[in-house]
Amino acid sequence: MNIVIIGGGASGIACAIRTKLNNPDISVQVLEHLDEPCKKIYATGNGRCNITNKNAKGFETAKGFFESIGLIMRESGEGRMYPFSNQASGVVDVLLSTCEKLGIEIICSCKVLRVEKIGDTFNIFTSKGIFSSDILVLATGGMAQSALGSDGSGYALAETFGHSISELSPALVQLKSPNKNCRALKGIRTKCNVKLEINGENVGEEFGEVLFADYGISGIVVMNLSHLVSDKLISEEKQRCTAILDFVPDMSEDELLCHYNKFLTFEGILPSKLCAVLNRQADGDGEKMAKYIKNWRLIINGTKGYDYAQITKGGVRTDELYDSGESKLTENLYIIGELTDNQFPCGGFNLDYAWSSAIRAADKIAERSE
Repeated sequence: MNIVIIGGGASGIACAIRTKLNNPDISVQVLEHLDEPCKKIYATGNGRCNITNKNAKGFETAKGFFESIGLIMRESGEGRMYPFSNQASGVVDVLLSTCEKLGIEIICSCKVLRVEKIGDTFNIFTSKGIFSSDILVLATGGMAQSALGSDGSGYALAETFGHSISELSPALVQLKSPNKNCRALKGIRTKCNVKLEINGENVGEEFGEVLFADYGISGIVVMNLSHLVSDKLISEEKQRCTAILDFVPDMSEDELLCHYNKFLTFEGILPSKLCAVLNRQADGDGEKMAKYIKNWRLIINGTKGYDYAQITKGGVRTDELYDSGESKLTENLYIIGELTDNQFPCGGFNLDYAWSSAIRAADKIAERSE
């Protein structure tokens, strides 16, 4: 049996390894359009690679897989799991050395032009010739960070076999605001409660650290809410977005005002630069400042886009796939990882899905090869 996997990122390489571990006699080829595989892994977790999360659905699966190839993880708060070395490069090294040991062929700088299925055989037309396989796995990723491999080309390949693509947009991405106060606060971090209002309706809320930047706001809390913002709908003036920040959710407006009346400042509670912005905005009125602290509104006019996004919202519709990732429309076609319409919060959950979806597909392939 011969398998071709299109995409040499996390899900593609994990699927290749698990397939060979399950059945060493299966021939596995990975086609990667960049000059080297796993480039996106290097950038995850700020170069440390947040492999998975203890609270993720596929945690045990991912943990078992990495232990089977000799990589040990350690926890670093909120369930986040990192390689023991704390180096993303170590994760890539283990994955690629395992591929070499198992005889997995990785063909780099190989651009896929089109795919077809004739009878039981898949034909993959590429810049390096034609490859044929009994089983085809699409693991190309989405559209986030195209320089690291996810250029969106996989969607057209899935559509070749009749699959539908749900609406796509950047996710886990920073939000832009035209508010000049964001530029004034550049570099300031503060923990607060953030609500996202779309067309006057509260659609999401989360507590966490917000980072101000010249373009708007960032931080995990912001990125987790960003999937609710549609650049397309904003540009068409169909979506009006506002971020509402409560800088001190533990205190009421009355308590804040009482504090101000006693000390004539909020600098004992908030960063001094933020206090200066609030003071200027309220014209030195303590009562107004207390209101702004509890209800600071920022117009959001879009996201930083796919180049800055960690993942893509949307993808191949999951109702067209079995739990194993096998297509319900085309036998022996598997679609895994970020290419599918599955998105999760920051903290290792998305990489966890990349590993676990790859392993489920590989285990199903193993059943077929018996």
